[in-house]
Amino acid sequence: MNGGEAHFDLTGKRIWVAGHAGMVGSALVRRLEREAPAEILTATHEALDLTDQAATRVWLENARPDAVFVAAARVGGILANQSYPADFLYDNLMFAANVIHAAHLAGVSRLLYLGSSSIYPKHADQPMAEDALLTGALEPTHEGYAIAKIAGVKLCQAYRKQHGADFIAALPTNLYGPGDNYDLNTSHVIPALIRKVYEAKQAGADHVQIWGSGAPRREFLHADDCADALVHLMKTYTGEAPVNVGSGEDLTIEALVRMIMEVVGFEGAVTRDETKPDGPPRKLMTADRLRALGWSPTLSLRAGLEHAYACFLEEQAR
Repeated sequence: MNGGEAHFDLTGKRIWVAGHAGMVGSALVRRLEREAPAEILTATHEALDLTDQAATRVWLENARPDAVFVAAARVGGILANQSYPADFLYDNLMFAANVIHAAHLAGVSRLLYLGSSSIYPKHADQPMAEDALLTGALEPTHEGYAIAKIAGVKLCQAYRKQHGADFIAALPTNLYGPGDNYDLNTSHVIPALIRKVYEAKQAGADHVQIWGSGAPRREFLHADDCADALVHLMKTYTGEAPVNVGSGEDLTIEALVRMIMEVVGFEGAVTRDETKPDGPPRKLMTADRLRALGWSPTLSLRAGLEHAYACFLEEQAR
C-alpha cells in the first residue's frame, strides 16, 4: 500500500517531536499536550545527536514511536546562512536522512517532515503553489539550507514510493513566536526587528535601521498556528505532495517594521542600509491545499506580534 489512511487518530499514540527545544518543536509539544491521552517523546541534543546515524537508529528502535514530527533544523536569517553555508547544508541533510531512514526501519506509522518556504525558486510565480518546487534556481543567500530541506521532502516521497511509508511533508512560511532567536547575527526578520526596535526605544534613538530597501514582501505565521496546522495535517493528510503552511497574506518589510514599532511604542524614523541584500523580491505561498483540508490560522499578524513581543519582554526580564 502506498501510504496510509487519511484519518490518523493520535489518541493513545507515542509521538516523538524531534527538535522539541526549538521554536516550532516547543509549539508542537504545547499543542500535542491537548491531544491527551497521547505520550509525547522528546530527546535533548545531549541525549541524542541527530547527525549521528547509528545513535538515531538505536534511539528510534528503543523508543518505538507511532508518529514522528521532524522539527529539528539549523535555522537562521540571511547573515547566518551566508556565514555558515556548510553547517546549514550538512546538519539539515543529516537530520532529514537519519531520522527518516531510522523511522522507516523502526516501523513508524506516520511521519511529518518540516520543509520550508525557502525551498521554492527565487523567481517562482506568486503566490507559490506546491508544484513550483524545483522549477527554477534557488535564492543564493540560503541555497545550502534550501537544498537540504528539498532533500528531506524528496526522501519522504521516495520512502513512500519504494516502501509504502506514510511519510508526509509540510512547508511552513516564515515563523515567529515564543522561543524565537533574537541574536542579530543569526535571527530571522521578525525577531531581529523586534530587538532592533526595542533597543532603539530603550536608547532613546531617533531612528531604527533595516537591511535592504524595505520593499520585499514576506508572509508570516505564528508558531502556535503552525503547530496547530501540523497536528491537523498529521491527523488528516496522507499524500506524496508537500503542503504549504502559511497565512496566505503578505506585506512589505517596511510595513512590517512599522507595525512592530507600533507594538513596541517606538515613534522614530525608519532608515535603510541598502548595501545589505534584500533576498527574494516576494515570498507568498498558496494556502489552497491546507484550506481544503479544513484548516486556517486563528492569529492575525498584529495579534501575533503583540504576543511575540510580550514573550520577548519576559525573556529580557529573566
